[in-house]
Amino acid sequence: MKAVMLAAGIGARLGATGSEQPAKVLLRFGGKSLLQFHIEILKRHGIDELVLGVGFHHQDIEKEIAALGAQDFVRTVFNEDYEEGNIVTLWTLRDELCCDEPVLLMDGDVLYDEELIERLVNSRHQNCLLLDRGFDPGDEPVKLCIRDGEIVEFRKWLSAEFDFCGESVGFFKLSAEAATKVIMQTGLYLGQGRRHEPYEEAIRDVLLTSPRATFTFEDITGTPWIEIDFSVDIERANAEVLPRILAAERIRPALTMIDRDISQGERLRL
Repeated sequence: MKAVMLAAGIGARLGATGSEQPAKVLLRFGGKSLLQFHIEILKRHGIDELVLGVGFHHQDIEKEIAALGAQDFVRTVFNEDYEEGNIVTLWTLRDELCCDEPVLLMDGDVLYDEELIERLVNSRHQNCLLLDRGFDPGDEPVKLCIRDGEIVEFRKWLSAEFDFCGESVGFFKLSAEAATKVIMQTGLYLGQGRRHEPYEEAIRDVLLTSPRATFTFEDITGTPWIEIDFSVDIERANAEVLPRILAAERIRPALTMIDRDISQGERLRL
């Protein structure tokens, strides 16, 4: 399985401009770029390749890939129209998504604990989104609305009755068939001149027109992550989210050993 990541945008809402503002995947936390976090986590969870849709400061991203010695793992696809909507970057990556195998589609501007990728990759569901119930309400989060255990809406604004909703992390596991449908819908949008639509709209159309339960979710509430959109997100990532991620990394080996011992004990009793 490969991961396809959107990393072309200029990140205008961060506040800096021009050369002062790095590409988002080059923002650094705890001495590592977001890109390095992605590469290390994806490799640990069996992802074969990372394909980046790049645009803004793409030369600097290429330099970071080389500095990390990750040329054998990471490829880039350049979107020359990166100042338009991220749906254009998704279309630029169409050949990477229209393949004969499942794929991970990911936002590049997320700092997260690797449990998110573990849950996504190991989910028994072919088409899966990640949902966090512990989100701040408002117009900014892309929301997943659930009724009777199924997804009934996927948008920033709410337009359906639901039992509960949560924020989408921006990571998706898609079957080959679903990924192809998303790209076909993306092409339809661009053919209509809708080049500034959020790419989630194409996923929403496929999700809501597919047979019931074709798409489902994993609830990752309580697992640390943050999307980096504003300067305040950088501050929160450093002050709150990164310490929780590092704490989880420290205890994860011990928990893995305990789980292994429990499993061995169960086998011995059998």
